[in-house]
Amino acid sequence: MSRQLHLNAFLMSTGHHEASWRLPESNPFANTSVEHYQELARIAERGRFDSVFFADSPVLIGDVGRRPAGSLEPTVLLTALAAVTSRIGLIATASTTYNDPFNLARRFASVDHVSGGRAGWNVVTTAGPEAALNFNLAEQPAHAERYERAAEFLEVAYELWDSWQDDAAIADKEQGVWAVNDRVVPIDHVGRHFQVRGPLNLPRSPQGRPLIVQAGSSEDGKGLAAQYAEAVFTAQQTLEDAQAFYSDLKARTAALGRDPSTIKILPGIVPVIGSTVEEAQRLECQLDELIRPEYARAQLAKTLRVTPEDLPLDRQLPADLPDEDEIEGAKSRYTLIVTLARREKLTVRELIGRLGGGRGHRTFTGTPEQVADAIQHWFEAGAADGFNIMPPVLPSGLATFVDEVIPILQTRDLFRTDYTGTTLRDHYGLTALQKATV
Repeated sequence: MSRQLHLNAFLMSTGHHEASWRLPESNPFANTSVEHYQELARIAERGRFDSVFFADSPVLIGDVGRRPAGSLEPTVLLTALAAVTSRIGLIATASTTYNDPFNLARRFASVDHVSGGRAGWNVVTTAGPEAALNFNLAEQPAHAERYERAAEFLEVAYELWDSWQDDAAIADKEQGVWAVNDRVVPIDHVGRHFQVRGPLNLPRSPQGRPLIVQAGSSEDGKGLAAQYAEAVFTAQQTLEDAQAFYSDLKARTAALGRDPSTIKILPGIVPVIGSTVEEAQRLECQLDELIRPEYARAQLAKTLRVTPEDLPLDRQLPADLPDEDEIEGAKSRYTLIVTLARREKLTVRELIGRLGGGRGHRTFTGTPEQVADAIQHWFEAGAADGFNIMPPVLPSGLATFVDEVIPILQTRDLFRTDYTGTTLRDHYGLTALQKATV
């Protein structure tokens, strides 16, 4: 079989475009509707997507006037999706900065059990000072410290998942032995950030370990991904930038002794699809006209560490913005936005429009054939192993992609026509896990 795409559906309330909730057909309260997300998961599974994914943050993000605010805790939501699907992978975000390893290791192992081996964890360190204030901290830990903690956090999680051997539970009714004691052992981890005795209070899950996803593209983020990640969600605006990121991360992975094919790189793409180019452009214009610039400018100012008054709508970004080294938050996203604005000489108003659909991810507007062409081009040009599909409007944008783009990719032998495995690791070609040992 020829190399094929991996596709993840990134689901966000009414869609990724910030004004999608204002469309007549949108449910502005979809962000807390389990039924809404169950429908989306069924649509994505019908399209044979590898997985669905939910972003998350331990803080209320942005101005609640701007778009539907707040979200269901994603691992809880995944269990509801597991009940109405049978094959599609289920990935949730959880922070290593504002959690402890034992609870998260147990939570994701639980989702893996509930779903029959379909769980994935998007590991984030959480940028922004606001979250720290929800966890008894006066300010966020430094960028490097957050990533150092994340690495140890993952090591502890691995140890906990491996604290049960695969064959620990034998359920021998005749001998009256449910599990063999010496096949379940404490981990006795003592490190800089954590002291955890273990073992995990849950048997080894169907995948052994959930799929590990990483989404940071800073130097520290790429280092963490090269060491641990099996899939990487990234934002890239140009083919050249995507190729550079792809080759860099694959090289880093190989340098650590890992097979580069075991890490799948999935740039985000926001496909605005119409039966004709004109129809697609009308949808894009309709959405952009619904953006409230006062909200968007305030959010942009926060990202750039300036005041809204520093960003006149019809002028380009100011010349004296902070350097990336001065940013303790989302370093790579900051650089992407500033580079985009400088490269294309965008006014603040134009930049707001470009960010409205995907917050820095690539937006592509066109027919199903053109969207398929764009995906194929990056895939075959060494820029991606697949894509993080970010429909601007939900559920219609996802349904259109499944019904009109997926068949084109299947005809070109670029995407599966049916699932060939049952676990998320199967979908990503990662079926072989080292058996836990004591």
